[in-house]
Amino acid sequence: MNWWDAVLLGIVEGLTEYLPVSSTGHLILTQRALGVPETAASNAYAICIQAGAILAVLGLYRKHVGQVCSGWFGKIGIGKGDAEGFRLGLNIIVAFIPAAVLGLLFDDWIEQKLFGLWPVVSAWFIGGVAILVVAWRRKAGDANVGKTLSELTWKMALAVGFLQCLAMWPGTSRSLVTIVGGVLVGLRLVAAVEFSFLLGVLTLCAATVYKAKDAGPIMIEEYGWTPMIIGSLAAWISAVVAVKWMVTYLKEHGMAVFGYYRVLLAVVVAGLLAANLLVP
Repeated sequence: MNWWDAVLLGIVEGLTEYLPVSSTGHLILTQRALGVPETAASNAYAICIQAGAILAVLGLYRKHVGQVCSGWFGKIGIGKGDAEGFRLGLNIIVAFIPAAVLGLLFDDWIEQKLFGLWPVVSAWFIGGVAILVVAWRRKAGDANVGKTLSELTWKMALAVGFLQCLAMWPGTSRSLVTIVGGVLVGLRLVAAVEFSFLLGVLTLCAATVYKAKDAGPIMIEEYGWTPMIIGSLAAWISAVVAVKWMVTYLKEHGMAVFGYYRVLLAVVVAGLLAANLLVP
């Protein structure tokens, strides 16, 4: 893998990780377009450069992260503690559990059956239609209707966590199902986005560590450390840009544009696959 391939893949990862368009699907498409074959190393690379996107959210949402840390440290007698931060941290863990359990059970099957462009195209299209249905039912002006992050209950968090499991299908988008899930359980749109991002930190950290442990040595042996570092750095910078833009955009315009984008992308890529211009 060349350094410019690593830069491009890192930019794609960062721009799409927290947008409801599927970073995994875009990375698979970009890898095929660059001629990078589907291997254990390339699949691991697509997961491990998420480290940069994780750092972006940790920096942008450091207030919430600090609040959670304060709440949990307080429970063990370090510092004054923060009750609201403890509840938020607990809700993040509750929402993470379903994906952690099912991910361990079905990871190999998912990688064997769903890491291809046809499954990704299907997920793009279905997810795009789902976004448009939700957007038509909920106007952009309703962004402030619903509960805040501090009003989130563990039952609501668990429901979001089960919906997050749908994102194990590449192309679905973890951000999509958790943001829509948050809205469906009663959170206002901005709170749903914030919870999606914070839940993403834990989920992506676990996925990155698991994949690095499992296929990391193969990835480093094939690509070396340089592409990993370059890709993660590019992902960090582009994720900062994407997250800041997305939060501002959603407050005024809603999610419909992402639905149209996904449907259009699915149709275009399906056409290229049907014409044998892309390798599935």
